[in-house]
Parts: sequence; structure tokens; C-alpha cells
Amino acid sequence: MALSGGCQCGAVRYEAEGEIAHHALCHCADCRASTGAPAVAWMAVPASGFHVTSGEAIAFNSSGSAFRHFCGKCGTGLYYTNEDMLPGIVDIQSATLDDAANHKPDAQIQTGERLDYMAKLGELPEFTRFPGV
Repeated sequence: MALSGGCQCGAVRYEAEGEIAHHALCHCADCRASTGAPAVAWMAVPASGFHVTSGEAIAFNSSGSAFRHFCGKCGTGLYYTNEDMLPGIVDIQSATLDDAANHKPDAQIQTGERLDYMAKLGELPEFTRFPGV
């Protein structure tokens, strides 16, 4: 399966090929801290099939052998590598895929760290657009 994506401003683009190892919504505190979001969807692809095709992502060593890669221009988080925990894998922030809507996560992970309200999102009122506008 060929995948492509990139950052919000278009400065960094990537492509990936190969079998998807997992696609999960992560609730860990580290993901929340790095994104400012209550959870992050990650799609694991083989490192051998992942290539940045334009621009250059900045790597932040978030802990030990963990590196979070993002666009230095717009700040979009793009992918994660950790050779100790996920050898040979690049974990793409799947919302940055060009066709993100076509790739539904198949699991939730690190739910022991999940914010309580995230377990009950279906109970909240929904609005197609910003309410009152």
C-alpha cells in the first residue's frame, strides 16, 4: 500500500510503502504533551519503505531512543521513531496522510493514561460546524 502525506504548510512531504504493522489511537501523556491533543493516531510502517520526499523534518529526542519528527516551519508533528521499542518501524501521525479519512485506527492504546472524558466522547453534543455561526 502506497501512502503519502505531509505537514500543514507543505514544506515537508513523505511517502510510505509496505505492510502496516498497526494503526492505533494513543492516549499516553507523552503523546499529549508533544501534540497538545488528547490523543494521537499512529500508523506503523516499515522504515525501509518510508521516505521524506521534500523538505526536512526536525527531530526532537523526547526520551531515550525516541525521536518525534516535525516541520520546523509550521510545527506539524509528522512521525516518530524509537529503535529500542519499535525497531525498523516509522510511526506516522496518520492525520497527516493525504487521505487520512480512508484510514480508520483499529485499536486504542495506553488507555491507562487516557483522559477520563475521552472514553465518553459519544455522549457530547455534536455540531457540523462551530455552534452559533
